[in-house]
Amino acid sequence: MPAVTRNIGLSLGADICWPLAFEQILADAKLELKVGKDVVRFACERVTLEPFPLQQGCKYDLVVDRLTHWFALQREWIKKSILMDGLYVYNNPWSVQSYEKHSTYCAMLALGMPIPPTLMVPQKNYEPKNDLEFTLKAYARLFDLGEIGRQVGYPLFMKPYDGGGWQGVTKIDDEAALRAGYENSEKWLMHVQKAVDGFDLFVRAVGIGPQVRVIKYDASQPLHGRYTTARDFCSKEDRELMVDTCLTINTFFGWDFNSVEALRKDGVFHPIDFANPCPDNQVNSIHYHWPWYVTSNLKWAIFCAATKRPMRKTLDFEPYYAVARKDLPYREKLRGYAKIARERLQADEFADFAHKHLRPIDEAARAWFRSDRCKDAVTKKVANMYPAHEVADFSARFFELVKQSVADDEKEAKS
Repeated sequence: MPAVTRNIGLSLGADICWPLAFEQILADAKLELKVGKDVVRFACERVTLEPFPLQQGCKYDLVVDRLTHWFALQREWIKKSILMDGLYVYNNPWSVQSYEKHSTYCAMLALGMPIPPTLMVPQKNYEPKNDLEFTLKAYARLFDLGEIGRQVGYPLFMKPYDGGGWQGVTKIDDEAALRAGYENSEKWLMHVQKAVDGFDLFVRAVGIGPQVRVIKYDASQPLHGRYTTARDFCSKEDRELMVDTCLTINTFFGWDFNSVEALRKDGVFHPIDFANPCPDNQVNSIHYHWPWYVTSNLKWAIFCAATKRPMRKTLDFEPYYAVARKDLPYREKLRGYAKIARERLQADEFADFAHKHLRPIDEAARAWFRSDRCKDAVTKKVANMYPAHEVADFSARFFELVKQSVADDEKEAKS
C-alpha cells in the first residue's frame, strides 16, 4: 500500500504547553493508519509568520489555529489557503471575524435558546469621522438609561457586544451603577443583559469536533480555580442538553473548537457567553481538564487530516431554521439541531475511526501526562505566567491535577 504523509500545522501565539504535548504525543504514538488504499503517517510543525504570494501553495492538510481571532496576517493566509489550496482549519475564519457575541445571541434567540433579556445601547463616545456630527444630529434619539435598566431588570451586566476575556464587563445592581458604568464605557458599543440571579450551577461546555466536555465553572475564583475538578455535578439529562447546545452553536457558526457558558436556574440552562472560538486551553487554567483537551484535539486533527475532511467554506443556516419553525417543545428542537450538528461533524464516522485507529494516541497520552516531559511543559508555561517565587508551587500543583485527571479517567473507564 502506498504511504502518504498528512501535514499538520500549529498556528500559535503565546501557546507554550499544549503544543509541546501535541507534538510529543503524536510522535510517541508512531501512527501508521490504513485509510482506504493508503498507509497514512503524520508530520507536525509550527506555522511561521512571513510574506506570502497569493498563488503560493499550502503544504499543510490541516491547521490548528490560535491566531485568526486577533492576528490579521495569519487570518488572511488561512483564508487564502482554504480558498485556493483545500486547507482544513479550526475554525471557519470568516465566521470568527464576523460573528461576535451580538450576532450569536440573535441567531440562537431565533432558534429558541433561553438567552437572558438583552438590549443594545448606543456608544457613549465615538471615533471622530467626517459625517458623524451630522448623522447624530439628524438621527440619534435621546433615551432614558434609567428606563432601560427598569426594562431589562436588575441585577444586570453591561458588556461589550463583541468582547471577550471579561474585558469591559461590569455587574450593575441599580440605576446609579448603570449610569456610572455607561459614563465609563468610552467608545465600546454595549449590551445590557439581565443577570441570571439565583442560579444554582455555572457550566462551561467545551467542544472539539463532536467531542464535548461539560465542566463546572466558578467565575468568582482566580483564573487557576475557575475550572473545577467536580465530575458528578449534574444529571445525565442536563449533561446531554449542554452537549446538544454546544454542538448546535459550534456547527451553526462553523467552529470546530468553541466553548459555551450557561447558568442553570429553576432547571433551565441559560446560555450567556458562547462566541468563544478560541477558548482557553492552557494548563495554568484548565489543568485537570488539560489531558482531555490535548487528547481530543489530537484525535480530531488526525481524523480530519487522515480522511481529508473537506473544509465547509460557507455557512448554511437554513436546516436549523427549518427545525425552529416546527411546532415542537424547545428540547425537541434542540435534539433536531444537534442531529444536524452530528451529521456535519461526522460524529459516527469519527467514533468508528477513533475506535479503530486512535488507541495508540490514548496510550501515548496517558504515559506522557505522567512523564517528566509533561512536568517540564507545565513548568515552562507557569514560568511564563507567574512570579519566580510561585513557579515551583504552581507547577507542582498543576502537574498533580493533570495526573489526577488521567487516573480518574482510567478509574471511570473500568467502572
